[in-house]
This record gives sequence, structure tokens and C-alpha cells, in this order.
Amino acid sequence: MAPKNRSVKGTMSILGRLIKYMFKYYRFPLVIVLICITLNSMAAISSSIFIERIVNDVITPGIANGWDSVKDTLLTIVGIMIGIYIVGLIASFVYNRIMAHVTQGFLYHVRNDMFEKMQSLPIKFFDTHTHGDIMSIYTNDTDAIRQLISQSVPQAYASLVAIITLLVTMLMSSVWLTLVVLAGVGVMVMVIKLIGGKSAKYFIMQQVTIGKTEGFIEEMMHGQKVVKVFCHEEQSKTDFDAINDTLFKASEKANKYANILMPTLGNIGHVLYVVVAIVGGILVYFGARNLTVTGLAVEGIKMGAIVAFLNMSRQFTFNISQVSHQLNSVVMATAGAGRIFNLLDQTPETDEGYVTLVNAKEEDGQLVECEERTGIWAWKHPHKAEGTVTYERLTGDIELNEVDFGYVPEKLVLHDVTIHAKPGQKFAFVGATGAGKTTITNLINRFYDIADGKIRYDGININKIKKGDLRRSLGIVLQDTNLFTGTIMDNIRYGRLDATDEECIAAAKLANAHDFITRLPSGYETILTGDGANLSQGQKQLLSIARAAVADAPVMILDEATSSIDTRTEALVQQGMDRLMEGRTVFVIAHRLSTVQNSDMIIVLDHGRIIESGNHEELIAQGGQYYQLYTGAFELE
Repeated sequence: MAPKNRSVKGTMSILGRLIKYMFKYYRFPLVIVLICITLNSMAAISSSIFIERIVNDVITPGIANGWDSVKDTLLTIVGIMIGIYIVGLIASFVYNRIMAHVTQGFLYHVRNDMFEKMQSLPIKFFDTHTHGDIMSIYTNDTDAIRQLISQSVPQAYASLVAIITLLVTMLMSSVWLTLVVLAGVGVMVMVIKLIGGKSAKYFIMQQVTIGKTEGFIEEMMHGQKVVKVFCHEEQSKTDFDAINDTLFKASEKANKYANILMPTLGNIGHVLYVVVAIVGGILVYFGARNLTVTGLAVEGIKMGAIVAFLNMSRQFTFNISQVSHQLNSVVMATAGAGRIFNLLDQTPETDEGYVTLVNAKEEDGQLVECEERTGIWAWKHPHKAEGTVTYERLTGDIELNEVDFGYVPEKLVLHDVTIHAKPGQKFAFVGATGAGKTTITNLINRFYDIADGKIRYDGININKIKKGDLRRSLGIVLQDTNLFTGTIMDNIRYGRLDATDEECIAAAKLANAHDFITRLPSGYETILTGDGANLSQGQKQLLSIARAAVADAPVMILDEATSSIDTRTEALVQQGMDRLMEGRTVFVIAHRLSTVQNSDMIIVLDHGRIIESGNHEELIAQGGQYYQLYTGAFELE
């Protein structure tokens, strides 16, 4: 998800999109903020404008004619300045208060939009992006945007307002001195382009590498037991050092150039101040003697103007430096915003289905839709051409007909797979790792779409069934259990959110989980944290079965659900699964052949092709690969 190095045009495009995104939620507050920043910025530079009046209208006449003659003028100027500064102070207070709300509120909306988007993304997205890298978008990238919104953009806008105001004022005061300042600014711009460009390049690299670093750390944390069991600590340290070294070099170079930039611009500003003072002195000399160089159209200026101009030139170069100083934050934030927009722009999981799953009951021999749960589910199938709706009872009849599939189009992993699971049948898939067992169940769930062939559910092409309704009709128990922070009751209820406590307890009893739950300190109200770290693997698996049981789906998928638990616990889990499978169409994936012997149909897969099929006795009689597996002559890899 790392963005490539962007051009200035690309950076401005992302920045423009980010600003539009902000105005989407906070249009009126941001308008108020812009007005307040403008007022505050103009108030801050008003001193330069009034210096000229103080020197020309107060100090010079006061020295010549006495201070009493200029007292009223001085009080008027001071009064106006105090009023302007009060307005600036109020504007500063208002915009800071508003920006605190806008910044945090905007990040709230960004995180919400990202999380909502993630819920619509296909499984493929999460299979191809590390969890740590995705988490980095929620943390580092959003924090970079926070800094941009709360500090960089307001300061850069204030500086731009000051630059424009000062430029106009300087031109009105002295064109020649303004040209001198602009010449110095030209030098500053070249320095910014040279040094700032390198700094921006490495700040982008830094932001991208942070995501990779967090992805690696998340992976190591998740696999820490494996690392220790295989004494892989030193290699892990070596791998981390390489990633961390890349981050260090990018950060070090980014900050090195950033730290060089400001002092360099500051020294250019000092030199420019001296040059302006020298040129200004010459112009004051012309003004004092009423001299004019006609050929160059050089007019002398008064002392007050040169004093004010010196102050304005210092403020002008300072604001140029401030804008350049914010460029690094802008670059980092746009790099982060680019990753955020990349997530928000991901293509959501498509769903053209229109057949839905509804509760039904029988009236006069016909299925009709109803609100309450009746234990009868039906497919609601609208027929647009006829303008009619039919209801088909959900029985769990699933057929794959000549199915081809590849995770990437150019490489198929399933070839011409044809199976037909009738309602209530137990199908088992056997084969080596990578043979395509789990892939078939992923296709039934429509986690991925097939390349060719047809999959029908109760005679309906599954492409016509809305994905949410399709998945509601399928229960699943995986080898890797996933429990969530919350109570045990909450984790069981995850299978069906409207399930009552009594239904959850009944599901736990069916799964053989009730006994161990009641022995816990708080029973069903025991809080689980860290993916159920306080439970054994077998206990977590029993909860997964209970979760599937409370969903009460007519089709069940069991993906090597007993492969990672001990033999004694396996017996409990197997009992729970046997109860769960009663009366349902079941697809079982297992390496242990003892768990699939009672299956109605056993499918033997090899490199994505069905090489044998039949029940246990039939396959043993064939003497093929299943027979070799069962007798130990051949082992699964």
C-alpha cells in the first residue's frame, strides 16, 4: 500500500483532495478559521505599517518641534494599534479553539470512513496486505494529517497572507527596495528547491518505511512462540535491523536536510537585511537632498519608510522560511494521506446479487415470508421480467459444476471441479497442503469468485444471491480460532447478534463448552482479551463451535478444526461437531482420516484436481491414493 514518490503536482493533488475532504464535514467552521487567520496575520504585520507613521509623524516632528505637538498623533496611532492587536488576539483565540475541534473531528471521520471501507473490502485485500501496515495507516498516517491540519496548514496560510500583504505594502513604499527583497527571495526559493526537495524525498520514504516496520513487528509478535521454538531470534533481529536501518537512514537524511534548511534561509535573510539597509540608506540620502537619478527613475525615500521597510523585509523573509518549514509536514502528511486515500479508493467487494434469505412459514402448502424466526429459511427470488416473487426453501443443496479458479488469472489452482452435496450429506476433502481444499470452501462463501463454471445453491446460481445472505446461510469453524475482546457470552453471540442468553447457553452445551465455561471465575461473563489468551486452544475451539451452533446455519464448513488440539480435547470437540453436523450439509477439511471415515462422500484432491471420490469403503476398495493414505503407504505433505 506504499505510495510511490510523488511529483509536486501529485502532492498538490492529494493536498487539494484532503482540503475538499475537510470541507465536506466542516465547511462553515473552516471558513470562520480562514477569516480569523487572515485577521490575525494582518494584525501581526500591522506594526511594520505603523512604524513609518511613528517615525515620520511622531519622532521626526517631535525632535524638531517638541513632543507636545505630536502627543495627540502618538495617542491616536497607539490606540489604533492596540485595537488591531486586540482583534488579532480574539481571532487567534477563536481559530485555535475551532481548529482543535475540527482536527479531532476530522480524524474521527477519517477513521470511521476507513473502517467502514474496510468492512466492504474483499478477503483478497487482507490476504495481500500485512496487518501492521494497515494499522500504520490508522496511527502514523492519521497522526501526520493531524499535525498538518492543526499546525502546518494554519501556519502556512497565515504566512501566505502575510507575504501577499507585505509584498503589496512594500511595493507601495518602494519599488526598488522591493526588487532587492525579491532578488533575495529568489535565492531562498532555489535553496528551498534544492535542500527541501531532498528532505521531502526522504520524509516520504520515512513514512512508507514506518508502515513496513510496524508490519514486521506485528508479524513477529504474532509468531513469537514459533520464533523461540526454532531459535530464530538472531535471524529475526537481523531481519529487523535491516528494516530498521532503512528507516533510520530515511529519517536521518530527512531531518538532516530539514535542519540545514532553516539556518540557511535564516542567514540569507540576515544578508538580505543588510543589503536592504545599505540600499535604503542610499535612497534616504537621495531623499534628504531631494535628488533624482532620472535615467534610473530612482526616487529618494524618508527615514520612516526605510525603518518600516527593514522590518517588513525581515517579516517577509521570515514568512518565506515559515512556509518552507511547513513543507516537510505537508510532504509527510500527503504521503500519509496518499496511503489513506489508497485505502479509501480500494475497489469494494462487488455484489450483484438480488436473491435474499428470509424467515418463512407454510400457509396452504405455500411458503410465505414472515418477520419472526420459524426455523424455516427460504430464498426470496424476485423475477423482474414477470414481476413476480417466488420462495425456495433453503435445504443446503450445493453443486459445483466444472469450476476453474485462480487467485491470479494466469495461474489456476482448481481445475474442472465438479461435486454435488445433497441436503444433510457430509462431504470431506482430503489432499496435500495446497491441493485446493480450503479454496473450494472459499468459493462457496464467495470470498473469491470463480474463473469458469457454475456454483449453485438450492438450484440458484450463487452469483444471484446477495453475499451477506449467502454467508448467513453458512456456518464455519476454522483451524485458527478468532475470539474478540468481550465476555464469553458476547463471543458466542457473535454467531447471531439477536440470540438470547438461553440460546447461547444451549449452543455452548451442544458444543461441549458449557462445563468448562461454568468452571471459570465469572462463567459466561468472563472477559476474554488478547484473542482468548487465557483459554487453551481446545477451549477456544469449543467456543468457535458454539458460535457456529448459535448461528444455526443449514450448511456447515469445518476447516481442520481439530488439527491443533490434543487427543483428549479432540474427542470433546469431535462430539460437539457431530452434534453440530446433525441434519446439515457439511463440508469437512481434515488431515486426520479418522475424522472423515463416516462421511457420505470423500473427495481426494491433488494439485487442484479431483482424482478420487466416494465413501470410505469405496475408496479403500479402489486401492488408490486414499487407500495408500489410510494404510500409511503415502503421507500428506
